[in-house]
Amino acid sequence: MKINSWTKQCNFPPGTLVDGKWHRQRYTIIRQLGSGANGVVYLAKGKDVYVALKMSEDSMSIISEVNVLKAFSKVQGPVLGPSLLDVDDWDKGGQKTIPFYVMEYIEGPGLLTFVREKGRHWAGILIVQLLDILEQMHRQGWIFGDLKPENLIVSNPRTRIRCIDVGGTTKKGRSIKEFTEFFDRGYWGLGSRKAEPSYDIFSTAMLMINVYYPARFTRKGNGLDQLKKMIKKEPELFRLETVLLKALEGKYRSAGEMKNELLVKLSFRNSRSQKHSMKNQHTQAKKGSLQETAGVLLVTSFLYGLYIYLFLL
Repeated sequence: MKINSWTKQCNFPPGTLVDGKWHRQRYTIIRQLGSGANGVVYLAKGKDVYVALKMSEDSMSIISEVNVLKAFSKVQGPVLGPSLLDVDDWDKGGQKTIPFYVMEYIEGPGLLTFVREKGRHWAGILIVQLLDILEQMHRQGWIFGDLKPENLIVSNPRTRIRCIDVGGTTKKGRSIKEFTEFFDRGYWGLGSRKAEPSYDIFSTAMLMINVYYPARFTRKGNGLDQLKKMIKKEPELFRLETVLLKALEGKYRSAGEMKNELLVKLSFRNSRSQKHSMKNQHTQAKKGSLQETAGVLLVTSFLYGLYIYLFLL
């Protein structure tokens, strides 16, 4: 009922002008981007740029999310969430006050859409990026909580994984505020819903599994046994089995530890692929296809360079 009430109360048509009471900034609503348990998000036009504007009748929810975005700004290097641009109140028609905040509008395809279009080999690259950022978040005392593809997009120009909803982010040590069953270790009987690094690490492993099972699946019986079987069914997942199982069983002490072991697995896989490619290229050269072979080597070198650029720079 609360969700429906907020969605109804904060449902405004395109063209609606939102005037900030304190900072005197004006925003024009373009369209709704999404709604959930704690408010509605709109694409809006500010003075010079498009922004994402979130409003809710729950001022505490707004304050909590603003604090999360401020914490994100302290993370060194690439950040997961959008930049915070403005926080204010809107006196709608002089009848009621609606708190809102304005953040960077991040464009790009969703995680699953991007991987489907560009290839599954990108999944590992993006998961490594995610783990690196989660490590920084955890050091700041925050747990993301509701990690799922719907909350993650891949932005340009440097192909970065970004988050578009921080509503589930929770202070370390508290109970997870929001979760989605498939990515929740409590649902699979593999841990509590306490906000701690291992909770996000579990969800990250489930993100990887979701790439290969986009339709997802429900729990049947022993959760861990079921997940093991699903991992073994997919050759690409099976190559990462040791990393995924450690994440699912809560054996990693930090997101950085999982990132390092995943990098080793991915680097080994990439090395094997290169050796196989070079062997095929040598055979082609014997047949007189020297020019074609050079082209393949060039592409392989480029992809490996891109891998290093995204992983290590």
